[in-house]
Amino acid sequence: MVKTTYSLKQLAEFLQCDYVGDTAVEVDAIATLEQATKQQLTFISQDKYEKYLPDCRAGILVLKPEQQEKFSGNKLLVTDPYMAYAQLSRIFESRQRVAVGIHPSAVVAESAMVAATARIGPNAVIGEFTVIGEDTEISAGCTVGDASRVGDNCLLHANVSVYAGVTIGDKVIVHSGTVLGSDGFGFAPSQQGWVKIHQLGGVRIGSRVEIGSNTSIDRGALTDTVIEDNVIIDNLVHIAHGVKVGEGTAIAGCVGIAGSTTIGKNCQIAGAVAINGHIEIADNTFFHGGTIVTKGVRESGAYASTPPMQDVRKWRRNSVRYTQLDDLANRIKDLEKAAK
Repeated sequence: MVKTTYSLKQLAEFLQCDYVGDTAVEVDAIATLEQATKQQLTFISQDKYEKYLPDCRAGILVLKPEQQEKFSGNKLLVTDPYMAYAQLSRIFESRQRVAVGIHPSAVVAESAMVAATARIGPNAVIGEFTVIGEDTEISAGCTVGDASRVGDNCLLHANVSVYAGVTIGDKVIVHSGTVLGSDGFGFAPSQQGWVKIHQLGGVRIGSRVEIGSNTSIDRGALTDTVIEDNVIIDNLVHIAHGVKVGEGTAIAGCVGIAGSTTIGKNCQIAGAVAINGHIEIADNTFFHGGTIVTKGVRESGAYASTPPMQDVRKWRRNSVRYTQLDDLANRIKDLEKAAK
């Protein structure tokens, strides 16, 4: 694969920022501050990393204007180096796109509407009455079920499964192994065993959403499961039937959200958080990793429920003490009554 190179001047024009150094110097990749070579670009996002600058060998360094005297090489001067790194990462990405058109091995229903600029990869299956938008890429082995709709400029990586009746907005990225629209976990108990409740709703994904690999978003029982615009979801997340996730919310890996819960806008849910069903979470709520959310949150803020890591011997002692708290509380109440 041939690498694309960019000069200091080209990168400054791309970022619309000031620069210092040789305008013709070129780089072909982004690397860490400690490992970057003269053919690579790097950045410094926090002051604590300034200690690495004397030994930095990068061809170009992205840093704040007030830090420029600490590096003698070629540099791009920006107010937010981390944001600049995010923007630059797009142009250095080397992923090869699927060719425009429908691969000969793909199976596309006659009733499907596939945009002329769409890209349908090998062994993909597009169902009846499904719509695939402009410049959208459906990679190898993907399935998009009947009457589903995928908007413009989307990317479904290999082996994504989209069930029937799923709607996906524009500029959505879905990573491999993810399932959108699988049945919610709905069963009615009977003397003969569990009776399946067929899930009659769908899934609606907004625009500018990214969903990690091996994530499952279930269809609703009666109403749609909804993921609003600008939501980002990590790998191995389960979102149950009828959940609503508000705009701009971020969900880290191994989170589980039970059915019919509403997550507000601009929330941050750290890894391994478990959220109960049929509750509401306020906008701008932050859950620390491992938090078990058993009830709704009415006021925005930061919440945690798990104890911090500790030495195992101390943990054993504290675990025993935890089981004694109720008895201790009752003894204190008895002592308070006796003292009156």
